Amino acid sequence: MSDLKSKGSLYVHVQNRVATIEFGHPDANSFPSELLDRLSKALDELSENRDVSVILLKSEGNETFCAGASFDELLAVQNSEQGKQFFSGFAQLINAMRTCRKIIIGRAQGKAVGGGVGILAASDYVLATVNASVKLSELSIGIGPFVIAPAVERKIGKAAFSELSLVAHEWKNAYWAKEKGLFAQVYDTVKEMDKEVDFLTQKLAAYHPAALEATKKIFWEGTENWDKLLIERAKISGELVLSDFAKNALALFRK
Repeated sequence: MSDLKSKGSLYVHVQNRVATIEFGHPDANSFPSELLDRLSKALDELSENRDVSVILLKSEGNETFCAGASFDELLAVQNSEQGKQFFSGFAQLINAMRTCRKIIIGRAQGKAVGGGVGILAASDYVLATVNASVKLSELSIGIGPFVIAPAVERKIGKAAFSELSLVAHEWKNAYWAKEKGLFAQVYDTVKEMDKEVDFLTQKLAAYHPAALEATKKIFWEGTENWDKLLIERAKISGELVLSDFAKNALALFRK
């Protein structure tokens, strides 16, 4: 794997007031810290772009939407400060999605794990296929879904979040995710989903930009403390990932 590939890819394309962000990584679209930072910065830039009304967030390929954090980077963490810094990347991304002035549409063509679930939860509206199962595997590797918890709980409620967290070994199917509110719609095929994605984004792009922005603010009322909260959660994860339990579990998963 080349250094370029190990850092992942990120492409942004703007057309007809719709900005499409496509991220990718050869390891099941997982996120190393550099890719997290690039995505956060792309969202910040699009938030200020007057030619954009809607953002479509998608990943490469036809299988996994996002496998969450890069296990290679987690295994390389040597102290709590490094751990906090890595998990702060997810905190920064969720806050960038939260404060972005544009409506964010998530497109889930396949499975989402850990941070991938957090990204979908931080989207304003998500379209998915039947293959888009979800899992919060954090407890099984010795940490917990601390950074993404506020976003996931806000979307599906505390009871569903608790269930998803505690059955860390279990996949929940796309219809469970729709029933709990994580997904708005579920489609049998990628083709059907993408047809609706195009229709929805074009409809939204035709609406009054100021009205869309005001609506987005209403969606996220009450989350103003997340800038501090998510960093505090990143510190917890950064310390736990140093445990022998976490190191052994991560190494086992990596194999």
